[in-house]
Amino acid sequence: MEIYDLYQAARLGTLASVPGSLLTSTQLLVRNASGTTPLHLVARHGGLEHLPAEIFTEENFLLRNDSGYTPLHLAAEGGHLDNLPRRLLVDRLLKQASNSGFTVYHVAAAYGHLDQIPSDLLTPEVVISTNYLGNNLLHEAAENGTLNRVPPRFLTHDFFLHPNVGGETVFHVAAFNGHLDQIPAGLLTPDTLLLTNVAGDTVLHAAAIAGYLEQVPAELFTRENLALPSKSGFTAIHAAAESGQLAKIPREKLTADLLATRNENGDTPLHAAAHEGHLDQVPLALLTEENLNVRNFDGVSVARTAIDRGFAAQLPLAFRPITLSRMTRLLRRFGFSRRAN
Repeated sequence: MEIYDLYQAARLGTLASVPGSLLTSTQLLVRNASGTTPLHLVARHGGLEHLPAEIFTEENFLLRNDSGYTPLHLAAEGGHLDNLPRRLLVDRLLKQASNSGFTVYHVAAAYGHLDQIPSDLLTPEVVISTNYLGNNLLHEAAENGTLNRVPPRFLTHDFFLHPNVGGETVFHVAAFNGHLDQIPAGLLTPDTLLLTNVAGDTVLHAAAIAGYLEQVPAELFTRENLALPSKSGFTAIHAAAESGQLAKIPREKLTADLLATRNENGDTPLHAAAHEGHLDQVPLALLTEENLNVRNFDGVSVARTAIDRGFAAQLPLAFRPITLSRMTRLLRRFGFSRRAN
């Protein structure tokens, strides 16, 4: 007698080979250690079309696992909401929240399946409704790279301005996750890219910190914008130096004056680049004796930072430590050679 594992069949998409006598509420609603049922997995991985009609009840599709996710949530994740009866796709059911406050709407937005929700349900109030992190549907789409699958009527400046609990707008979230390119170009203005979150970080900061400066319009790389400090004194140019993105800034904008900007510790962007091994992105003309000898408030210079961090090879030759021969090191060890005064 063949034994069928409904969990495995759901994951592998082989429900068609399972005898119909096993596809009952008794079998499909058995909970595993995390409270997840075979019905949850069928909803996530597909195969709803193989289930009998009596399974499709509100009670069954609102059954929560230990994380508070229902089969409706997982159908939204997997892109299978369109395999559900219309009577289950109603606002009252789609607003059911997980333990983290994620509704079916939020999950559908995150995974790019809002097109499977009846359009009359996607009202402005639904789109800006938040989970427990304060993220609305557009925040979730911006984080997961699915803004390009959101109905165009919601891709507007006003909708993008709504902040989450950290004060991040949709612009911030898109920048931090590398999805500014999914925002209409006309919205990427100086005003929007200089919006600040609770910490005082701008959208430009977010792009610089996360490594996506190439998605920022080049005309926004002004000294004023790049040197604008957050509440902790951290600037976008420091973030770019730290994350290895100085090469993404137009050469004419990368000036000695900009690289002399200090943060709250007195570090310049050159200190940040030296610390992380990115001095090789700085034009040689800017690696002058004056710039490399700038000290932070602890008295540590840019050159010393590079040397101590093991990046001396990125310094001009005149600043690199002298490499002693093995014989010289041996002689000094035994006192037969002395350093020149």
